[in-house]
Amino acid sequence: MRRAIFALTMTLAVAACSDAVGNSPTTVTVPSGAGERVRGQAVFDSTCITCHGPGGVGVEGLGKPLTTSTFAAGLTDTELLAFLDVGRAADDPLSTTGKVMPARGGNPALSDADLIDVIAYIRTLAG
Repeated sequence: MRRAIFALTMTLAVAACSDAVGNSPTTVTVPSGAGERVRGQAVFDSTCITCHGPGGVGVEGLGKPLTTSTFAAGLTDTELLAFLDVGRAADDPLSTTGKVMPARGGNPALSDADLIDVIAYIRTLAG
């Protein structure tokens, strides 16, 4: 049920999002195993580490540990990319921290390729 609610929420969020010109975002399908893990770690260490800590162990009061995240583990790479693209508001009913997860980790300069590399790195973090 939670996954169905998440899928619906993500579908609505992606459909509702647009850039400053009013263009709808492009849906990117990520082949399983795509991305470069080493490059993903470098991107993670320059952006995501602030909230999710070194090696994705989490930072109390900021970002959840990715090493034990059932949320991240339960998503396909395509679903995780869609989530990273839009982020999550602090008041989202599915938020477990009450903190904002900014789109693209708060770094709008990150490309889809950068995020796909980060996903490849995140996949190596779980125990």
